[in-house]
Amino acid sequence: MKKTIFSGVQPSGRIMLGNFTGALSQWVRLQDTYDCLYCIVDLHAITVKQDPKIFKEQVYEAIALYLACGLNAEKNTLFLQSQVPEHTELSWILGCHTYMGELSRMTQFKDKSGKQKNIGTGLFTYPILMAADILLYGSHLVPVGADQKQHLELARDIAIRMNHTYGDLYQVPEIFIPPVGARIMSLADPTQKMSKSDPNLNATVFLMDSDDEIVKKIKRSVTDSGTEITDSEDKPGVRNLLTIQSALLGKPVSEIVPTYVGKQYGHLKLETADIVVSAIAPIRNEAKRRLSDLTDLDKVLNQGKKKASTRAQKILTATKEAIGFVV
Repeated sequence: MKKTIFSGVQPSGRIMLGNFTGALSQWVRLQDTYDCLYCIVDLHAITVKQDPKIFKEQVYEAIALYLACGLNAEKNTLFLQSQVPEHTELSWILGCHTYMGELSRMTQFKDKSGKQKNIGTGLFTYPILMAADILLYGSHLVPVGADQKQHLELARDIAIRMNHTYGDLYQVPEIFIPPVGARIMSLADPTQKMSKSDPNLNATVFLMDSDDEIVKKIKRSVTDSGTEITDSEDKPGVRNLLTIQSALLGKPVSEIVPTYVGKQYGHLKLETADIVVSAIAPIRNEAKRRLSDLTDLDKVLNQGKKKASTRAQKILTATKEAIGFVV
C-alpha cells in the first residue's frame, strides 16, 4: 500500500512563488507514488480577519492553481478544510488532550500574538486543528516548510499521547522538508522569507502575476555589494536568485554558478526573470481558464469533500469509540 501524504496551503492572500517551489511543485512529483490529500486550509485562514468576498475569490483561485500546477483530481484528494466537519470535531477532542504550556511555546504564536492587541483563541489553538487535519487521514508524511516544523512535532506528541491513553488510534506522522526550494526569500529583503502578507508587493512574486510584473519585481530585487555571482552566505540576494533558478530548473546551484563567471548582476536578474516567467505563465493562464467556469471547480471540490469525509469519518468514529462516546 502507498504511504499517505497530507498537506495544505492557506487561501488568504495570493499563492506565491515560495508556495509553488516549496509545496505545490513538490506535491505534483509525489502524486504518482503516494496516496495524497491536499487541502485548502480555509479554517486556518480565519485566525486573521478576512473580507468575505475576497476570501471566497481566493479559495477558488487556490483550487484553480492547484489544478493548474499539475495536481490531478483523480490521483489526489483535493478539498476544502471547511467542507469536512470532521476536522473541527477531532480538533476539539485533541484540544482536550493538549496542554496550555505546549501551545504557549509555539514560536509562531509568540511572534504573531506579539503584533496584535486582541489575540483570538483561534491563533492559540491553531496547531491543534493542524494536528487534526493530519491525524484524520493516517498521514505518514507531511511536507512542510521549516517554519511549520514545530507544529508537526506537536502533532506527533499529541498522536503518541492519544495512542498511549486510548490504544493505537493514529499513525504518528513524519516530517518531510523538501531539500531544494523550500525557502525562497523576499526580493526586497533576502534575509527574510518571501511572504504572501508582505506589504511591499515588490517583495513577492505571485502565481497570478503578469509577465511584466514578474520581470519588474525581479529586476528591482535587492542583490549585494560587489560584482561576483557566488553562492555565498554574505550574498543573500544573489543566493536567493540562484535558489529560485535551482528550484525551477531542477539543477543544483553548484551547476548554475559557473555559468555566471564574468557576468554582472543584471545578467542574473534578467535570466532569473525569464526562468520564472517560463514557469509561471502556463500556470497562470491555465488557472484563469479554470476560473472562467466555477462549475467545474465546484465539481472538483465536491468530489474531494466526499472522498475526504468518508476517510475522516473512520478515524473520528474510532476515536469516539475509544473515548467512550455513544456512536
